[in-house]
Amino acid sequence: MRRFTIATACCVALLVLGGGCRPLAQHPLVAEAVDEVTQNERVAAALGAPVTCSTAVRGTANETDGIASLQFDVAGAKAKGIVAVEGKKTRGQWGVTLLELRPEAGGEHLHLSRDLVARTGTDTPTFDPTAQPAAAATPAPPPADVEITLPPGPPGQ
Repeated sequence: MRRFTIATACCVALLVLGGGCRPLAQHPLVAEAVDEVTQNERVAAALGAPVTCSTAVRGTANETDGIASLQFDVAGAKAKGIVAVEGKKTRGQWGVTLLELRPEAGGEHLHLSRDLVARTGTDTPTFDPTAQPAAAATPAPPPADVEITLPPGPPGQ
């Protein structure tokens, strides 16, 4: 008879709750990233064609919080690298917020998020650390005709 481990219990609980116990390699963000990386001309130019992706995926994907940060190895005819994909789950759908190729030989990172949007037409808002904050509205001055009258005696009596 097999022992029912805590890990098995957690997987069963996640499966029942809809989160599933699928491997990270089957995550929707990974599937979208693999499609883009294997079809992207800039990736093929940087790594050499054909481009192949590893099924070993590292990182985290939190179904409850809807935040994922994943990485997998990629190789071409002339170079290797790492693909980083990050995403956010909104209304039950995962969307890519960052997709980039980080070449192993220290080459320049290829930011592929815009390429993905151009190919698929799916645009998930991305965080832009260089964006200027929205102008704050100037608060109205307090009214000049406010009068506060306090009762006589110490407070609380």
